[in-house]
Amino acid sequence: MTAAPATLDTLDTPCLLLDDTRMTRNIERLNGLMAGHGVQLRPHLKTPKSIEVARRVMASPQGPAAVSTLQEAEQFAAAGVTDLLYAVGVAPAKLDRVLALRGRGVNLTVVVDSIQAAQAVAERARQAGAGIPALIEIDCDGHRAGVQPGHTDPLLAIARVLHGAGCLQGVMTHAGESYGCRSLEAIAAMAEQERLAAVTCADAIRAAGLPCPVVSVGSTPTAHFARNLEGVTEVRAGVYVFFDLVMAGLGVCSVDDIAATVLTTVIGHQPDKGWILVDAGWMAMSRDRGTAKQPVDQLYGLVCDADGKVYPDLLLAETNQEQGIIKLRAGSGAVLPDLPLGTRLRVVPNHACATCAQHDAYEVLHSGSRDIVAHWERFRGW
Repeated sequence: MTAAPATLDTLDTPCLLLDDTRMTRNIERLNGLMAGHGVQLRPHLKTPKSIEVARRVMASPQGPAAVSTLQEAEQFAAAGVTDLLYAVGVAPAKLDRVLALRGRGVNLTVVVDSIQAAQAVAERARQAGAGIPALIEIDCDGHRAGVQPGHTDPLLAIARVLHGAGCLQGVMTHAGESYGCRSLEAIAAMAEQERLAAVTCADAIRAAGLPCPVVSVGSTPTAHFARNLEGVTEVRAGVYVFFDLVMAGLGVCSVDDIAATVLTTVIGHQPDKGWILVDAGWMAMSRDRGTAKQPVDQLYGLVCDADGKVYPDLLLAETNQEQGIIKLRAGSGAVLPDLPLGTRLRVVPNHACATCAQHDAYEVLHSGSRDIVAHWERFRGW
């Protein structure tokens, strides 16, 4: 006897839901923007970590794409993705795994931001008798790693070491500070700062007589609000596929664009405290409080009914390991809804990457439907 198809009422909770309708809309939005700029999009697969989602966001089954771990690179390579950027500074001990992937026909590029890292890549490439293409990371905003844009001497020293071993491919940067912007105008200004840092460094490398074919920039906010991408060859973005409350707080998307949510069940009540208890704690949602520094703090997530309609001012306010506590926002005039034991709810996450990382699969559905149309595995690890 064939089992009945799963629905929102029959799934075990907590679990990760993915609204395919919203995801498709999000993908089409950024694809259209990049087409308007005439720039290649290199989607970052660290958010979905899913073969099925990757196939939806990449321009072809072979890529291009970016990853944050070599485990991601290995998983996607096994599925036929051959154009990959490992967009985190590479540790020398991982270069054998890089070479193993390249030996399988994967065009995997690494990232360095110091002379020591460049020497390690160059030396391992010479030992292997095989190229290891590398991009030099530029620090465009003080957010993380990278060579300072105005420091030409260390930039060129790194470039010469890489070029000497046939490894130099170009430059890359990431405007992570765009997540702290407080207006769309500020995001647009950050996008220009990001572009200018990368293009200026690329020009310096070329002026020294060295090749710099790749100029890679990107973050989800700057990708959506860049006004000028002159000199850029590719843009990277990741969380745009699902969006989240941080992106909604920045104005990059609306809550109705957020495609990934956590389905949870009411398991208890504390009426005197104004609490509703659910089975989604921090193991289901993560500890990420990305909206805490934004004008509106969404705590651990907005609470919706099973169909995705947001309850006014109702938040997942506290989390234990396997229990969540739902409350009204402090100072709210809303009334705590009557949610009996067993009621199904959805929680909209602060940070899609962190919340999705807590789960092994997506339960896929379409907007306006309670039927699960697919079960897509995702992976974790390094």
